[in-house]
Amino acid sequence: MPTAVPQHRRNFFVVTGGPGAGKTTLLERLSKDGFAIAPEAGRSIIRAQRAIGGPALPDQDPALFAELMLAWDLRSFESADPSKFTFFDRGIPDTVGYLRLSSLPVPLHLRRATESFRYSETVFILPPWPEIFSTDSERKQTLDEAERTYEAMRAIYLELGYRLVCIPRLSVDERCEFVLNCAKG
Repeated sequence: MPTAVPQHRRNFFVVTGGPGAGKTTLLERLSKDGFAIAPEAGRSIIRAQRAIGGPALPDQDPALFAELMLAWDLRSFESADPSKFTFFDRGIPDTVGYLRLSSLPVPLHLRRATESFRYSETVFILPPWPEIFSTDSERKQTLDEAERTYEAMRAIYLELGYRLVCIPRLSVDERCEFVLNCAKG
């Protein structure tokens, strides 16, 4: 059985948490400041699957949806420049958290991916923020589901040995400054 050589990328920072906590807004701001951003797999997959009438949607085939997220995240990891700071809107371990939330088994190849493709030890997590939480055409979770997602992401990253840095509820500019100080520190 082939084994992948672990790839540790110190400049690859995951930004995770539940939906509606401000991840995308923070990442858009970091992008405006010239930092590389790897967009979230889930939203793009949902849009594409709806456009083509595909089955890989969370409410139709969550296991297939997870496989597409894994493929997307592996491609994002492989295509990012390891010499530059890159901020990922979720990472490979988020797919494990998603499967656990969906009460689905985590396949061995996904576990191997979390071991073989390692981001910076520092992972940024945004806690639920009821005051800014909202839904949209791709984000249909309730606040309760967002809170459970946050807990699932927190648990999987800790289980995998990452150091979680909780981003405080601040303005976008202050959050951006906080993240950059931690990343450079």
